[in-house]
Amino acid sequence: MREKIFVAGAAGAIGAALVPLLTEAGYDVYGSTRRADRAHALQTRGVAPVVVDVFDAEALRAALLRIRPEVVVHQLTDLPADLDPKLMAEAAHRNARVRTEGTRNLVAAALAAGSRRLVAQSIAWAYAPGRTPHVEDDPLDLQAEGIRRVSVGGVAALERSVLGAVGIKATVLRYGQIYGPGTSTAVPKGASPVHVEAAAWAAVMALRHAQGGVFNIAEDNAEVSSEKARRELGWYASLRLPRGSAS
Repeated sequence: MREKIFVAGAAGAIGAALVPLLTEAGYDVYGSTRRADRAHALQTRGVAPVVVDVFDAEALRAALLRIRPEVVVHQLTDLPADLDPKLMAEAAHRNARVRTEGTRNLVAAALAAGSRRLVAQSIAWAYAPGRTPHVEDDPLDLQAEGIRRVSVGGVAALERSVLGAVGIKATVLRYGQIYGPGTSTAVPKGASPVHVEAAAWAAVMALRHAQGGVFNIAEDNAEVSSEKARRELGWYASLRLPRGSAS
């Protein structure tokens, strides 16, 4: 029997790149979206669509109990198209809610369904000021102010929920600022960029190789080191989808 995997946020930028890698690897892929109008698009890509809101804890739990996935992948965010700066302050609060309440609901549903593996999206630019390049043991910037404090607080809550789950092997992928198809930019931007397809590969490699833990997933530069991901996962920032894969 093929292994079942539930991708929360399958219609997002990383989710869209991840789905073909998972189907080609032989998983039965179930993908969630809040919007019913996105269900058909998921289905055409070989995904069993699940229309559910991560904030509806009972519905989410019921969906995972029905599917009983061995693996749950958390790629949920709530950000405006093109990362419009005029909308980012409000979006930071919505996104923090996804990372806190949404993650808490998803972890609880995964545990109830008996899932064995959990891989979750975090970010690689939440570190506190200090020596660079940042590695995974460096502290998060919990003393930040303003909107950054909201964002970092959400990240910290997500990572606590995921890594603190008892009885499930958990991995947190701290992605850099994504670019490429389906994102807000075709070229690298930010202090620690990563191509969306390389980000998707990291999730697959975490399922195959990792014993769990935290990994930076970004192009190496003066800001962030992804040496641990290269060493333990075999991940490289140059990875892309195979030619002909539909993203």
